[in-house]
Order: sequence, then structure tokens, then C-alpha cells
Amino acid sequence: MTNTIPFTKEQYNAFVIDDDPVILQIIEHCLARDGFSVTTAKTGEEALNRIKNWHPDCVVLDIMMPGMDGLELCRRLREMPHLTKTKIVVITGKTYQSDRQNAIALGADAFINKPVPIKSFGKQIQRIIEDKIHLTFWGIRGTLPVPGYKSVRYGGNTSCVSIEFSRGPLLIFDAGTGIKVLSDQLATRKQANLDVKIFISHPHWDHINALPFFAPLYIRGNSIEIFGPCQRHTCVEDYIREQMDGVYFPITAQEFGARVSYTNLREEILDIEQRIKVKTMLLNHPGHCLGYRVEYQDNIICYITDNELYPENSGLRDQGYIDKLESFIQKATILIIDATYTDPEYPAHINWGHSPISEVVGLAHRAKVETLYLFHHDPGQDDEAIEHKLQVARNQLIELNSTTKCLAPIEGHLVII
Repeated sequence: MTNTIPFTKEQYNAFVIDDDPVILQIIEHCLARDGFSVTTAKTGEEALNRIKNWHPDCVVLDIMMPGMDGLELCRRLREMPHLTKTKIVVITGKTYQSDRQNAIALGADAFINKPVPIKSFGKQIQRIIEDKIHLTFWGIRGTLPVPGYKSVRYGGNTSCVSIEFSRGPLLIFDAGTGIKVLSDQLATRKQANLDVKIFISHPHWDHINALPFFAPLYIRGNSIEIFGPCQRHTCVEDYIREQMDGVYFPITAQEFGARVSYTNLREEILDIEQRIKVKTMLLNHPGHCLGYRVEYQDNIICYITDNELYPENSGLRDQGYIDKLESFIQKATILIIDATYTDPEYPAHINWGHSPISEVVGLAHRAKVETLYLFHHDPGQDDEAIEHKLQVARNQLIELNSTTKCLAPIEGHLVII
């Protein structure tokens, strides 16, 4: 059955397969309401026969169907060369992690649990087709949160950035007080079985102290993996649990309802669902601190905080380290980096583990970064001070005749790439 919505250039074509006629009708209604041209089938065999000479933008299919099930259909569709760019979305009442992993391994682009999210389903499928990355700043401060009228514009929460793909897990970088804002936003979605990977740069308080307020940790069905570097003999699981041992926080990690796992990181490369590559690099900061480079298709996002770049005239500069970091961030689409101090402020804070603005700008320019985001602002800097720092950075880029753009992100700012 095919609907009769007039085709437009902006319209997407979807092929939906489900043996339940009620579910089929609901999905068709949701997609048609949002402007999709929809074709439906009730069996895998019927769909496979009809799709041979067609190039739909998206195929939405159930797993549990009589005859050819959804996983077999997914595999057969991925064998068709003309469907290389077609997105395949598995929608099912099965919530097991193994089924998700099997679907992704067979070529599915996304895995959505029933019941169908009626209000947002069309937009969700559109995001999967367009395959955009959503990067959000939830906390941009360093050292301490700074509430009050002097931080109204840029926000006062400490380090937390999320990267959300149209498919795959939600990536979160650091768990400063900004993660509570993210937690509240996720609660409004009422999404079950969240798959979250949290990357901790290092365990200084402003990067981990709000993790106990991340509500998805306490919900059964969620899967959350926490990554981070060890500190001497203290590994990531230790410093997460110890800050919740009853002395510092009234609820212990034993109360977590989600499946929570911990992974200790060194300098290495991680492949996430064979689509997203995460690289790590040790940074110049007291203790072990990791920077992260996320690669997805043609986009590179680097998260580099906390980090101290010594000026050339300081006598402390390690050019080998600078060259290694420059290579690590080379041609990044987005560079989020510690830019804590203005140049006049820096001499009073040398060896504190944070950078002066001129060194940050010079590094981004040499590495041919597309957009530089100033991050981890000193708690003594109000909104006007951040504005001034931003203008200094932009003026320096103009003097360098640089193609790098520079922004100071506002808390809650969404970047779509």
C-alpha cells in the first residue's frame, strides 16, 4: 500500500515492514504526517521482492516477523549494491543488548524500541537519514561552578559536552555540574534503554562531582560505560565509587539500576559500533589527563581540557609535545580546548595546568582547525571577561590571516554538523 502524498524534492521515501497491521498503520501515519512518502509491506519476502528496483531513503523493519525475520531481511538488503546509501532502522519490542548488537553487525543504522514514539518518530527517522551530529555544551566553566548575575550569558556550570549521533550511543565528555542539566533534558524524552558512554578527562572535582546526579545511572535497562585514565593505583571505577562512599555523598554506587561498566584508558584508539573512532592523548596537566579525538565520517571533534601550553619564552616549552598535540588535532572540524587565562593573567598561574589564550589560538591556526571553541573559563572571569578573551582570540586570528573561526560557546549551545 502506498500513500498519495505529492512528492517534493524535500520529501523522503520510506519503506516500512511489519506483520502487525496496527503498528504498520501507526508508523505510516507518523511518517506521512511529517512529509514522508511511505510504502508498506507485511512480510520480509514481499518487501525484498518489491525493493529490488527501488532506492528508498529509509527502510523501517521489525525483527520478529513470520518467514524471513527482520535480521535476515536486514542482511539481504545490505547485500544489494544499490541500497548502499539507504538507511535501515530496526524497530522492535525486543530490548536486549544482544539483539541491538546483532542488528548493527548486519548493517542496521539504528535500533528503536517499541512502543513507537508517535510525536517524534518522523523527526527521528529524518535525523537518521540526514545523519547529522548534534554537539551540545552543558557546562563551559573550569575549577568551580559560578552561579549569579555575572555569568548569566555564558552560564556557570563546569565541564560537560555531549555528542549525539543519528545512530549509536550518546557520548558525554566529563561530568562537571553541566551533566545535571543534560540529565534533566534526557528525562523529558522519556526514552527507555539509553546507551551512554561517558569519557572522563581526569578525576579533578570539576570533572566528576556531578556524575552522581546523572539520573540515567539509576534506571534499569540503561547501559552506561564510564571511561577514564587511572591515577597511580586509583582506576576509574575507584574514583567514581569513592566519591559516593557515604562520606561525600549520601547515595552509594550500589544504588545504580543501570548496567554500569568501567574502562581504564591510556593513549589508544577505540572503535564504537564500527562507525565512531575515539582516539586519546595524554595532556600536559597534573596527574593523568586525557584529550579525546572523535572521528565520524568526514568530521573530527577534539575535546582538549585541561591542558597547559607553555609560551616559548617560558623556558618550559616542550616542542615535541606541542608537535604531537598539533598532529592530534590536525584539521579538526571542531576543537574544544582549555583557554582558561588571558595572556596578562597567565604568569600568576604558570604550572597550574591551564593555557593562555595566545598559545591556544596559535595552536589551532597551525593545526588548520575549522572552528575553535574557547572552553574551561576561570571562575574569576565574568561574562564581560569572556567576551574580551573571545575578541582577543579573533583579533589574533585576523593578524595570522587564519581560516580558523573562533567562538565562545554559551551553556546549552547546540552545534549541528
